[in-house]
Amino acid sequence: MVTLVAHIAVAKLDALEVIAFVSDGAVDGVGTAYPRVSIGPNAWAEVQIPKFADPPPVAVDVCSDASITVARTAALRLAAALENVGWTVRVPSDDRPDQPDQNEP
Repeated sequence: MVTLVAHIAVAKLDALEVIAFVSDGAVDGVGTAYPRVSIGPNAWAEVQIPKFADPPPVAVDVCSDASITVARTAALRLAAALENVGWTVRVPSDDRPDQPDQNEP
């Protein structure tokens, strides 16, 4: 999983709709506890909203069941697409240690 941080005040479903729009996808699981948007092969985005009365940022978790490399690539594409529609997104730096990828040599 790679987490993008977006400095924007937005409702969870609205954030997912924007992600779906920029990814040419759809929100899956609307009305469930875990809605998400498929943003590429083996990659999806989930949104974590701050608790009531907490200020932004909004966390966009980009997940992959294939590898951390797939998640990171999808996260970078998503960040660029969100910035194109006016969001300010902080992308994790490559020098930050991530969990080891169990699926890669």
